[in-house]
Amino acid sequence: MTLYGTIFYLLSAIILAATAMAITRRQPVHAVLYLIVAFLGTAALFFLFGAPLLAAFMVILYAGAIMVVVLFVIMLFQRSPRELGLLSEWGPATLLGVVFLAVAVSMVFKDPGSGIVLQGAVAEPRDFGYFLFDRYWLAVEIVSILLLVVLVAIIQLGKKREEGIEEIGK
Repeated sequence: MTLYGTIFYLLSAIILAATAMAITRRQPVHAVLYLIVAFLGTAALFFLFGAPLLAAFMVILYAGAIMVVVLFVIMLFQRSPRELGLLSEWGPATLLGVVFLAVAVSMVFKDPGSGIVLQGAVAEPRDFGYFLFDRYWLAVEIVSILLLVVLVAIIQLGKKREEGIEEIGK
């Protein structure tokens, strides 16, 4: 098996394990963190397949912006923190993080003279932008409006909660 095949199967296992952990967690914050690991693994797969722009979109949009909004909402409505068990809570996360870091390092420091040639379909960002906004402009606009509505709703919920806390404190 080649290095790329090994990395592919390792990343696939990380994505499946992180997604399974996200589905089975009782704490919503832990589920979101495992989902971020799954998104980062998907971005690494995109990068491995020769689509660095899609990998950057996965990291910036999904693992970055959207998951931060979801974490903010979860932490806004979470009632009380609870004690964390060392091995039961941090064990799977640490294992997935170490394996993901090892795969990322092996992708960055791969041997350029290995003779393995990947035939990838590489598109320039300009071509991707033309394709996206030419055919799917309506979907892009709908998603941007939905993200704006979510942001406004979070701000309003945060203001109402702050006002409720100030009234209780008086």
